[in-house]
Amino acid sequence: MKVAIIHEWLDTYAGSERVLEQLLLLYPEADLYTTVDFLNANNRAFIGDRKVFTSFIQRLPFARRKFRMFLPLMPLAVEQFDLTGYDLILSSNHAVAKGVITGPDQMHISYVHTPIRYAWDMQHQYLKESGSGKGLKGWMTRYFLHQLRLWDTRTAFGVNHFIANSQYISRRIWKVYRRESKVIYPPVDVEKFQCETDKEDFYFTASRMVPYKRMDIIVEAFTQMKDKRLIVIGDGSDFKKIAAKAGPNVELLGYQPLEVLKSYMSRAKAFVFAAEEDFGITPVEAQACGTPVIAFGKGGALETVRTESDGKPTGLFFYEQSPQSIIDAVLRFEETQHLFLPIFCRRNAERFSEERFRMEMREFISECHLEETNNRDLLQKVGMK
Repeated sequence: MKVAIIHEWLDTYAGSERVLEQLLLLYPEADLYTTVDFLNANNRAFIGDRKVFTSFIQRLPFARRKFRMFLPLMPLAVEQFDLTGYDLILSSNHAVAKGVITGPDQMHISYVHTPIRYAWDMQHQYLKESGSGKGLKGWMTRYFLHQLRLWDTRTAFGVNHFIANSQYISRRIWKVYRRESKVIYPPVDVEKFQCETDKEDFYFTASRMVPYKRMDIIVEAFTQMKDKRLIVIGDGSDFKKIAAKAGPNVELLGYQPLEVLKSYMSRAKAFVFAAEEDFGITPVEAQACGTPVIAFGKGGALETVRTESDGKPTGLFFYEQSPQSIIDAVLRFEETQHLFLPIFCRRNAERFSEERFRMEMREFISECHLEETNNRDLLQKVGMK
């Protein structure tokens, strides 16, 4: 089969790029399309020397630094990719990638990290946090998001098969598109992390410092627990605001190389996670280090962290995004810390390996191809009669 892979945009190496990397390993001869490619040399080794086909947005003024401001043009941009001649189209979608135009004899499989969060159930949160919800700008933004929802729904009809990155996202896909989806969890490079059994007396968290990650409430909670030490790794727009809330027992290290992050993650008594994520790779990486997780009990974390009721627990949950809820969870953790064995955490993390991802993707694509072939043969037989 001639294969095209559609990726949203290339500017960093994060969760969706890890999925892209595995798709390129599955189909090394595939052509790669994306709205813009500004990925730096340090992060693009997984792309190799293949040519990357970009949209007209790549050449617009200021695109390198502010390509996201061209989001209103991105539906048009992906529709301009000429994909005639490809048998299989794989889109890695969290915004517009699934909107590419395909024909009736082409199979389009979309791996959905999430339907567009800021256009659907998180619209009001986005408007509030971005300051885009008031005045004329607010009404223009709301109208654009309304149009984006219409386009997003329409383009779902061009997808033959949906894959969701979690049961949580599968429910979102059904809510928004009324389409069934196969759940295949994202790849996590668990082999990159070593299981450490000797834990030290500190807690750890790591994330981008942006509002929805809720790093602020983790720092506030530990600032109130003066007898407990917290190490924080991460940088972003909220760093200064969060640093101003930190007490002397909270140490913010900013951005750190992977080796430093792994060192703290493997030695911590627990990893604290307060975001509502679609899947959440970092809590799985923590468990790969043998480190239990204290997580907000919503979203993908419910599928990656095992509690006492599951047997062989790897963490516990809190159910309100507030400092007090985190404090209560930490106290519960310390009362039952002996239950969360490093080997339980490691074995749970291994369920999400890269090899497992490639195997499940290969099997599902083969099943879809066989189904499409059988359907075509049946239609031809009916037509002949």
